Amino acid sequence: MTNHADELLRFIDASPTPYHAVASVARRLRAAGFVEISETEIWTIEPGARCFLIRDHGSLVAFEAGSQSPARAGFRVIGAHTDSPNFRVKPVPGFTTQGVTQIGVAPYGGVLLHSWLDRDLSLAGRVTYRDGARLATHLVDCKRPLLRIPNLAIHLNREISEAGLKLNPQQHLVPVSGLEGGAELAQILIETLRSADALTLTREAILGFDLMLYDCQPSTRIGVQNEFLSASRLDNLDSSYTSIAALLASAPQSSAATRVVVLYDHEEVGSRSISGAGGTLLVDTLQRITQCLDEDRQAFARAIANSLLVSADMAHAVHPNYADRHDANHGPRIGKGPVIKVHAELSYATQSPTAALFAALCAEVSVKPQYFAIRNDLRCGSTIGPIAAARTGIATVDVGNPMWAMHSCREIAGAADVEPMVRVLTAFLQSA
Repeated sequence: MTNHADELLRFIDASPTPYHAVASVARRLRAAGFVEISETEIWTIEPGARCFLIRDHGSLVAFEAGSQSPARAGFRVIGAHTDSPNFRVKPVPGFTTQGVTQIGVAPYGGVLLHSWLDRDLSLAGRVTYRDGARLATHLVDCKRPLLRIPNLAIHLNREISEAGLKLNPQQHLVPVSGLEGGAELAQILIETLRSADALTLTREAILGFDLMLYDCQPSTRIGVQNEFLSASRLDNLDSSYTSIAALLASAPQSSAATRVVVLYDHEEVGSRSISGAGGTLLVDTLQRITQCLDEDRQAFARAIANSLLVSADMAHAVHPNYADRHDANHGPRIGKGPVIKVHAELSYATQSPTAALFAALCAEVSVKPQYFAIRNDLRCGSTIGPIAAARTGIATVDVGNPMWAMHSCREIAGAADVEPMVRVLTAFLQSA
């Protein structure tokens, strides 16, 4: 059997950015026989076809066409996201102050700012450059400690003991990269691309980049019995991994419905982008699949009405030091399996029929679901679920594995929770 917990940690370490996560998923899909297609091509999809497409490097849709038209059997869709809160490098990043070179960055998403202090940080992302008469984009990962955001010594900040840590993201969260006169960012990228990919560039050829900071510490198991997973980006690479693992575990060519996994970028900042859940990626793909498999002009609307979507994103486990932050009846525990997430004002898309469907699938594979609902005096987060449900019109349930320290530079989840989620999602994809 696959050790899904350890496979997840390897996947996370290979995926410091959404672009690298998609590249990692694409490698797994190709190895399993999936064929990459392009949105610019004319598609010819036959029943049983196993394909995937990538949009803007950070989002991916993989699917296996069912034996029946989507108008008759519908779609079974799992959605997750590839991005995580972090710091993004600004367009004009380098400067020198007090004899130290620094890199200008901006927070991305709801970052737990203090968790990034005093950590060995590296850079990864994508670089766009001029290649003759065309522009090309290449992934880059520096893979070594380059940056650090040092704390201020308590001797110079005595008030922290009473007032707590207060960080100004413009002033206090600028990483240092070296002493004055050291290598500039462009030179670091050029050297990294040359050594890793034998790609020779000049400084003038680099015309743009999307670079992100990440913690260099590898993912690992912790706890007396190795029961916890300690890693960056568990939110939401855990769900990205379990979604793809479920697709690959599903028996090929055994479903009447078309199976789909969509991994979106930009969830952490509202999903309003060409590759986010608020964009056209999923609708475009489902519509084109339907057009290939059914000539009926009403087929797509019928397919949508006959479809289901599982929005997979991590859930808040009850914290032993802050148990009062949970509703007494809705405190999911790490190690106790998948969580169904419900919100009265629909920050989660779950409704009773879709919650019942997921609970029934759990029962089929001998998994007992947990439930999360936010305290009435706290503000609820959200997921791709409500956005994708509204954008597509597909009935949706929001689920996820329980975790602590969500949006920290370093998060914690349960090793025992990964495999049950794969089983339930596999049952979902094989349910029609």
